[in-house]
Amino acid sequence: MSNVLAILEPAPPPAVRPGMLDLLQTFFAGRNERTLRAYRNDLEQFRVFVDAPTAADAVNVLLASGQGAANGTVLRYRAHLSDSNRSPATINRALSALRALLKLARMLGVVPWSLDVPNVPAESYRDTRGPGVAGVKRVLATTNSGENEPMNLRDRAILRLLYDLGLRRAEVASLDVGDVDLARNTVAVIGKRRTEKTLLSLAAPTKTVLSDWLRVRGGEPGPLFLNFDHADKGQTRRLTGTSIYRIVHGRGQIAGIKVAPHGLRHTAITEACKAAQAAGMPLEEVMDFSRHRDVKILMIYRDRERNVQGQIAEIVAQSASAEDADE
Repeated sequence: MSNVLAILEPAPPPAVRPGMLDLLQTFFAGRNERTLRAYRNDLEQFRVFVDAPTAADAVNVLLASGQGAANGTVLRYRAHLSDSNRSPATINRALSALRALLKLARMLGVVPWSLDVPNVPAESYRDTRGPGVAGVKRVLATTNSGENEPMNLRDRAILRLLYDLGLRRAEVASLDVGDVDLARNTVAVIGKRRTEKTLLSLAAPTKTVLSDWLRVRGGEPGPLFLNFDHADKGQTRRLTGTSIYRIVHGRGQIAGIKVAPHGLRHTAITEACKAAQAAGMPLEEVMDFSRHRDVKILMIYRDRERNVQGQIAEIVAQSASAEDADE
């Protein structure tokens, strides 16, 4: 009977391997704040899925189970995220975090294998149009009000950085006062999946709005963009990416259009592709502006702007209409 009970009893969880915390610390080391926060959140989701007490325990469960079982666990995790209606981008980022961690474990000799679970299919940049230049102008116009000038100046500078330089909202949120050099017309930005800042040149309108904002904000070290929320009781706080999303969305509502921070970037890149084509510049040159790693992404912007599909659809539709007329 004791043997039967032993078989029916669940196996105890594997003991946490020595050095597991060191593995996680090595994995997190050198990441920028945005990537670090994303990876921590991804591992926390996985911890909940495997019902482990800590992230280290969750990783230990994965490593101790062996390659086949680990791949099976991650396949079930992928299905769980999909069933939870998570977007393909969110699912693939979670899988990427686990693959990167296992790759490090293999490199350090903790395990001799790596994860083989692929990403879920995803179509990126399905809509690259954004609000268009006319929409950008309408949103910017909402900051011309004479009321609450400090907030208008701040929001105008944010909008200009998102559009003029094609920045992402997280890039804008991470900016410090020391990153802006008006004398040299530059701003230092930490790009997506990068650990070092890149110097970007400021256009004249962008420099002007930053200068206007800094006169109000002051030159004290710290975050470039501050939260004016009265709930902070006078304390200044860095605007988060979520706050910037709300600001842009709110300005769009005032202007009567639907717009998000990445929509401003989409419009900026589309305009950059059009300008490059008009000037006879190769599409690769636009990568200095968009800071994409793959020119294929820019080709999507170009093709969406040219709307070849729409042109061909019009020809096809007209051919059927011509036949109807003949009948």
